[in-house]
Amino acid sequence: MSSPRIDVLTLFPALVRPFLEGSLLGQALRAGTVEIAVTDLRDFATDPHRTLDDAPYGGGDGMVLKCEPVVAAIEATRRPGGRVILLSPRGRAFDQDLARELSKERQLVLVCGRYAGFDERVGEITGAEELSIGDYVLSGGELGALVVIEAVTRLVPGVLGNPASIESDSLCGGLLEHPLYTRPRSFRGREVPDVLVSGNHSAVARWRRAQSLLLTKRRRPDLFRNAALDEEDRRLLEESES
Repeated sequence: MSSPRIDVLTLFPALVRPFLEGSLLGQALRAGTVEIAVTDLRDFATDPHRTLDDAPYGGGDGMVLKCEPVVAAIEATRRPGGRVILLSPRGRAFDQDLARELSKERQLVLVCGRYAGFDERVGEITGAEELSIGDYVLSGGELGALVVIEAVTRLVPGVLGNPASIESDSLCGGLLEHPLYTRPRSFRGREVPDVLVSGNHSAVARWRRAQSLLLTKRRRPDLFRNAALDEEDRRLLEESES
């Protein structure tokens, strides 16, 4: 089976390429575990000035990404079955469940927005879906594309050195991760909890689960409300809060 592929379509390839060269992602690319290509949208402009934007019909502030070059870039890049995503603040909110879903795709085409946004016909013609990394506005979709790439590729088998670490990440299982500690045991009067150095693996697991429940309830009540808790979870939470 071929490696999963991600294509990034952007007006600013130089913003994207350096990120792909470092850390585990760079290793995965060099090993062929994943494949990522960056394409300059200006290569699909049809005029001598390589124009990608124009004023919006009906007036208003800002410029709009033209449909002809963006659609041409998508059609030239997309493979059969490829999933096209427009990075846009009005899109579906990106979360860990969606990252897991996207990690199973054979190809993702991430199109980075700029200016006031895309001509509406881009999505209509290509069937692209819109995706947002948060309720705020950036100058372009490049950072959003990199967030998606980072979250998705680490879920691809073979990218992480220890696949089991994925299961303990924050948001996996619907809860925030428990507190983490390493050496030294004492630092500026603050001690590592005794249970973590007890050698009692069962007690450590119970403490970590209880802390994960507490943190999620206090910091992300929206997640906690939707978490699937069993009787043991409820008992741990009650004991921890008493």
